[in-house]
Amino acid sequence: MDIEESKKIVTAIISKIINNKKIKISEDIKLIGSESPLDSMKLVETCLSLEDKAEELGFEFVWTSNATMSKSNSIFKNLTSLSEEFLKQSKKRDK
Repeated sequence: MDIEESKKIVTAIISKIINNKKIKISEDIKLIGSESPLDSMKLVETCLSLEDKAEELGFEFVWTSNATMSKSNSIFKNLTSLSEEFLKQSKKRDK
């Protein structure tokens, strides 16, 4: 998997969860905060869906660790940061 494939996976999951054709899903879409189209439940649903997808792909996606939940290093800043973390965790299975 490369970053583009990871972004496609994350984008597809977010699009399905938001289910609003008026909201443009871009790489810099905010995933937390007042500008986010995801409320807290939809963000959790996104992460659970990513867990399921990771399992299909043969790795474990962990989104609840201290490192991923850190405010300064949050993987939830935007779609790109979440995609990068998904890709990073997928690479760990290869080690």
